[in-house]
Amino acid sequence: MLSKILLLEDDLLFAETLVDLLEDENYLVSHFPNGQDALDATYEGKFDAYLLDINVPLIDGLSLLSELRDANDNTPAIFLTSHKDKSMLEKGFLSGCDDYLIKPFDSNELLLRLSALLKRSKKYKPESFGDLVYDELHKCILYKKEELELSKKEYLLLLLLMRHINTSVPKELIYDELWSSAESGSDGAIRVYINRLKQLLPGMKIENIRGIGYKLVE
Repeated sequence: MLSKILLLEDDLLFAETLVDLLEDENYLVSHFPNGQDALDATYEGKFDAYLLDINVPLIDGLSLLSELRDANDNTPAIFLTSHKDKSMLEKGFLSGCDDYLIKPFDSNELLLRLSALLKRSKKYKPESFGDLVYDELHKCILYKKEELELSKKEYLLLLLLMRHINTSVPKELIYDELWSSAESGSDGAIRVYINRLKQLLPGMKIENIRGIGYKLVE
């Protein structure tokens, strides 16, 4: 499957050069000349990496990436900029970038850095279950892009239900997942955790399958 790259660059001639370079390497590239169009595109579709200039119209690259990170968008990002001062470099990383290239840069260096970044990110790619996302790297579960505040057993139970979404999960499996052999669980405790999850997931349904267990329905 080809990687999708979002390119934010207002220098159209330079952008055309980058698009040709990346497409020759079999990347799918969407180019945007201003930050607002780029931001809109991130809500309409998913990308595997962002290549962002900083000084662009409407929304600058730093503000754009900060907004995306605040919305729990952890897509790998590289800043491509002519800024050489350390303060701007620091701002870039504080806004959430993964790498930084100063113009003019070597085309092969960009390709190598992008390839390395994509390999690292795909190794830890979050699992999606409708509006639920499990981020294994950060050991958290997000609902509608917001991280859920869960106890350890709520976390284990929800993850189990997510991985068997639309399928009944037997109580025996829930006991095995939530409690060690030295602990004693109960049906009442499971019901407490289930009711808590129902409160946290108003747009999803958790069914009680009588005599069997529970099922998370998308």
